[in-house]
Amino acid sequence: MRHFITQPIKLLSRYILIVINELLIRLPIKKNLIIFESFNGQSVNDNPAAIYKEIKILHPELASNLFFGIKGNCFSQVQKDNPDVQLLKRWSLKWILVMARANYWIFNSRLPLWWHKNAQTVYVQTWHGTPLKKLGLDIKNVEIPGTSTEKYHQDFKKEAARWNYLIAPNAYSETIFKRAFGFKNKFIRSGYPRNDVLFTTKQTEINSLKKRLVGEKVAQVVLYAPTWRDDNFIYKGRYRFNLPFDLKEFFEAVPSHTMLIIRPHYLVKDHIDIRGFEDRVKILAETDISQLYLISDLLITDYSSVMFDFANLKRPILFFPYDLKHYAGELRGFYFDYLRQCPGPIVTKRSELYSQLRIFSENKSFPNYQEQINDFEENFLTWEHGNAAKQVIEAIGI
Repeated sequence: MRHFITQPIKLLSRYILIVINELLIRLPIKKNLIIFESFNGQSVNDNPAAIYKEIKILHPELASNLFFGIKGNCFSQVQKDNPDVQLLKRWSLKWILVMARANYWIFNSRLPLWWHKNAQTVYVQTWHGTPLKKLGLDIKNVEIPGTSTEKYHQDFKKEAARWNYLIAPNAYSETIFKRAFGFKNKFIRSGYPRNDVLFTTKQTEINSLKKRLVGEKVAQVVLYAPTWRDDNFIYKGRYRFNLPFDLKEFFEAVPSHTMLIIRPHYLVKDHIDIRGFEDRVKILAETDISQLYLISDLLITDYSSVMFDFANLKRPILFFPYDLKHYAGELRGFYFDYLRQCPGPIVTKRSELYSQLRIFSENKSFPNYQEQINDFEENFLTWEHGNAAKQVIEAIGI
């Protein structure tokens, strides 16, 4: 019954928004009025946040023209976390007006197609990662309720046609984006702005950051950042997360004064059992992941694209795809040759994980993988130099 009441209200609200939008986008844009958005308004982070910060440094006179769009259910927390950022609640009247008259939209994910932009607005799409899994038009069989493969492809092409600029982190991504998005406008070949801090943060700043996040007595930090497995749920909105290794055995394989940071999806952060190891394990689901990269000596991951960002630090990566057999079918949907191109050892069993941890503890590296690491850097990291945000700002004419 509730569905039958709310659905017409949603449709009426959308219709009203469309009418308002169509009227306002006929107004002239305001020069250098810029609105940013990350992951559909969830936070102030990722590539849009890095570009925002660089604009404030290069053009402090524009500070009052910079806004972040934030979802209503996230607004209070984001405002608390970012008191110095001008936030606009998505779908509020001011957000609608700023969207309609902005000189630039700088976003990292898609907008609803029914929400139109001013013909004079420059839409900069940063995207949000080097692609591992098939995207957009490359997905041959779309299994999303409420749409068909053909409609999904057409919608993706329509959205990409609105982007005036698209950031590419490497030549590999540019080739995929061009085909998968049907993108025909201008690429900015800069690397990802969010990775600039990995090149520009000084060691003294890293030391301070490490002290703040894990304490001053920690000699070594291991970051565990696995892929989010959305099929691992108890019921809708409640997910399980079982560590695929034993904490006691883990810490027997690494030196004392090692801290393990677990970076889970926010939906499971309160369901991880670390009893008995509270002083040696930290669960940091919301901390800027670049900060976690900076203080970590080793990354353990599986199929996550975090490998592309972390590798810029030229620190070791250990791959632990413990469910590889289950996941093997999905590897066929990867662009990336996972078993051949990973820049570090791949292990699927706990015993192998502990053995590789002992090798790392002795060598601070994985000595037999330099050829793979060199190839990985050549294929994916040559555009990253620590000045991507500046390159983007110059390319779009701010």
